[in-house]
Amino acid sequence: MTEGTRRADEILANHRDSIDRLDAILVYTLGERFKHTQAVGRLKAEHQLPPSDPAREERQIERLEWLAKEADLDPEFAKKFLNFIISEVIRHHERLQR
Repeated sequence: MTEGTRRADEILANHRDSIDRLDAILVYTLGERFKHTQAVGRLKAEHQLPPSDPAREERQIERLEWLAKEADLDPEFAKKFLNFIISEVIRHHERLQR
């Protein structure tokens, strides 16, 4: 193995370690977010409020697109990601209202 290959392997390992740490942060952050959305869902069910709030969802999507641009992340990807999360939250809220 050449010195250059050894160095590339070390850099690759460092990047992968960072990715692993960030993946853990994402999972724990999503877990925390869903704890709050579940509490919102229970509150909505208790007070017969609709499971979705399209105006808030649209504001959140716009906000996330702006944050994505600030973070140098593809805003379309961020929008798809948030839409997926919102659809899961609404599904949970609908289930609570049954």
